[in-house]
Amino acid sequence: MASAWWPCLILALLSGLAASGFLRSPSRPLGVSNGIEVYSTKISCKVTSRFAHNVVTTRAVNRADTAKEVSFDVELPKTAFITNFTLTIDGVTYPGNVKEKEVARKQYEKAVSQGKTAGLVKASGRKLEKFTVSVNVAAGSKVTFELTYEELLKRHKGKYEMYLKVQPKQLVKHFEIEADIYEPQGISTLDAEASFITNDLLGSALTKSFSGKKGRVSFKPSLDQQRSCPICTDSLLNGDFIITYDVNRESPANVQIVNGYFVHFFAPQGLPVVPKNVVFVIDVSGSMHGRKMEQTKDALLKILGDMKGEDYLNFILFSGDVITWKDDLVQATPENIEEARTFVKNIHDRGLTNINDGLLRGISMLNRAREEHRVPERSTSIIIMLTDGDANVGESRPEKIQENVRNAIGGKFPLYNLGFGNNLNYNFLESMALENHGLARRIYEDSDANLQLQGFYEEVANPLLTGVEVEYPENAIQDLTQNAYQHFYDGSEIVVAGRLLDEDMNNFKADVKGHGATNDLTFTEEVDMKEMEKALKEQDYIFGNYIERLWAYLTIEQLLEKRKNAHGEEKEKLTAQALDLSLKYHFVTPLTSMVVTKPEDNEDQTAIADKPGEGPVDTEAARSMAYLTSYQPPQNPYYYVDGDPHFIIQVPQKDDAICFNIDENPGTVLRLIQDPITGLTVNGQIIGEKGGDSNSKTRKTYFGKLGIANAHMDFRMEVTPEKIALWNGAAQSTFTWLDTVTITQDGLSVTINRKKNMVISFGDGVTFVVVLHQVWKKHPVHQDFLGFYVVDSHRMSAQTHGLLGQFFQPFDFKVSDIHPGSDPTKPDATMVVKNHRLTVTRGSQKDYRKDVNIGTKVACWFVHNNGQGLIDGVHSDYIIPDLF
Repeated sequence: MASAWWPCLILALLSGLAASGFLRSPSRPLGVSNGIEVYSTKISCKVTSRFAHNVVTTRAVNRADTAKEVSFDVELPKTAFITNFTLTIDGVTYPGNVKEKEVARKQYEKAVSQGKTAGLVKASGRKLEKFTVSVNVAAGSKVTFELTYEELLKRHKGKYEMYLKVQPKQLVKHFEIEADIYEPQGISTLDAEASFITNDLLGSALTKSFSGKKGRVSFKPSLDQQRSCPICTDSLLNGDFIITYDVNRESPANVQIVNGYFVHFFAPQGLPVVPKNVVFVIDVSGSMHGRKMEQTKDALLKILGDMKGEDYLNFILFSGDVITWKDDLVQATPENIEEARTFVKNIHDRGLTNINDGLLRGISMLNRAREEHRVPERSTSIIIMLTDGDANVGESRPEKIQENVRNAIGGKFPLYNLGFGNNLNYNFLESMALENHGLARRIYEDSDANLQLQGFYEEVANPLLTGVEVEYPENAIQDLTQNAYQHFYDGSEIVVAGRLLDEDMNNFKADVKGHGATNDLTFTEEVDMKEMEKALKEQDYIFGNYIERLWAYLTIEQLLEKRKNAHGEEKEKLTAQALDLSLKYHFVTPLTSMVVTKPEDNEDQTAIADKPGEGPVDTEAARSMAYLTSYQPPQNPYYYVDGDPHFIIQVPQKDDAICFNIDENPGTVLRLIQDPITGLTVNGQIIGEKGGDSNSKTRKTYFGKLGIANAHMDFRMEVTPEKIALWNGAAQSTFTWLDTVTITQDGLSVTINRKKNMVISFGDGVTFVVVLHQVWKKHPVHQDFLGFYVVDSHRMSAQTHGLLGQFFQPFDFKVSDIHPGSDPTKPDATMVVKNHRLTVTRGSQKDYRKDVNIGTKVACWFVHNNGQGLIDGVHSDYIIPDLF
């Protein structure tokens, strides 16, 4: 949910008496300010699986004939952790050390008491904090500053956004930003833009490229490209440089394992949006008067335009008292939305601030709507509060309001708190949101405050899953980060990391379970450890322990969040855990400081950097077990169609089977199963070979598309060799054969086994299996196709019909007069079936359920001429116009 600001760089280098903007003159060398020449600035960023390792290096020389002070300022994302800082003067390096905050504070106070300055990190604007350190440099001496920091990029509205603030303050001979991105899933998009330079100029200084798993962005402006005008000596590099990228989403999940640590990324696509029930709780006290109120109303009107017809909503306004738009939640019909717009336009500010009663009214409304079944069963509830101040009427004690809200919500839905401006207790809003599975966001008082509000709503507007739980094999992992989430929102990503108990295990399996708009889903990801080792050998330029550091970063971040609402022994324990990890991995966090000892007039000087706050298993064995669990009905007769298309009907009473082919043109749709009692139908569309002659007698045809429907459930499924689409009414979910996922709802279970097969069960007694046949993509003739197997049909009615369905009820046949046929290996015989006497041939077909590559041989009696005499009527009776 949090914004994914690029941890790569925000940098400014200043001399002690910085004088930028001077015109060039013979007496003042190019790029020199107050005697200090900054001759090199390089920002090197390596991003591996969303984890960014960034190094900012600036080199300067004192051209003056006296000592000068140089200040090094870097602005970095608030969510980043500084991991190192070194200062090198004339070849001697002075390193930074991360220490417990109290220990560092004593060193700092001692330095201050001696009249010495110290470096600090402090908040700087919406997304940034500034690191500053200064040092005296002797005449003719060179100095190098190097700052390292790391951050996990968070996916935001469908992309990872890398935000750089470029501000060198003077012309720099060698200025370069270099970003290397490595994503094992493959990079799908990569772009870069700058606010301070025209696209024409940017194009010649910027290179960007990506291929497969690697991407690269380089920004290397020449001195002339840096000038604010052709004859100026000041720099136009002053603004935002933004890189955005995303990764391939062929599979919804990706697991990576290195040196005993793992990270699991999860971001499914193609799922229908879960309907939401939203209550907006809006502060309309007197302090909201003027621009803040107008911006809030403008944002709410835009949000109303984005509400979906299946959503439910209401508005609650609080000042000294509480006003509701409607007594209960109402559906977002066009009429209700228009009425809501009128209500919003007429909102006026007045009175004091009763946060407690406003929130409790909204929570009660959502609870009542659920209890009285006023909202859809498969919907999710959200409460969004906006305030610009502190409670000052009614219950105004923050800890009591928190208790009341916590007890009223009871963990059932998230609370999102938006704090407008700076005149409020942001820590209270954040603490209350976090303990109710939400988050807080500060809305900055600016001309774009309405866009900030809209932007937040867009993040939570499209929940795809609720009640998400990420599960791993028991006794296989330890030190797991957060693995349960109330919501997964479209465009975001769930990240879970942990440690393996057994580093020598052969495979690793992860399940993600959640409730979708129409059904329950389980996504499964299996990792072959040996294959993982091979893949990692490709990553020759990344830092090898990145997953361990990613795990540490995520663990510290989550421990610090939990700590905000903890008390007593629990808080002490969380603090100790976060401090221990911060020191071990050299992270500057709110519990630690970076101490830099540097020379100053032949004495040591201490600077410290603080972090500010916001406010004051065997894979094959596992798969075969899954297969056996999914479908194991050997006692039931089976019926299937596979290959060219070969229909096979097992007759258990005879311990034998009958088979036949259907010879039809590509594009033809055949009725395979139709049961008017259960409402189930299955149809299949025929495809041919690539570039084949549709009239050729020797051509091969296959099933390339299957349509499975249940009219009683208003459910449809379309399966192709490329994807699987499910519809519940109008709500659509889409998956690919790269997924391993289980979808469940009342009376239905669908399991996709990656690149192999899928199992569809309608309750107990109807189970189908679809097998995927994949061929070499560049094969000149063959193309991918599907096999369809009925492995359980005992709950289907006696009225079931279709090319397969007509055989679900017992029937008898007799074979006699077995004699050599035209092929000596395939004898002919006479079969009596359904009062017809047929000449049949002994042959065999393949059952590909257990092994899609080799198959299992099934002996059968082959009925010629499109099954004539065996099937009811003729085969053309089963041709229908379309798949559904």
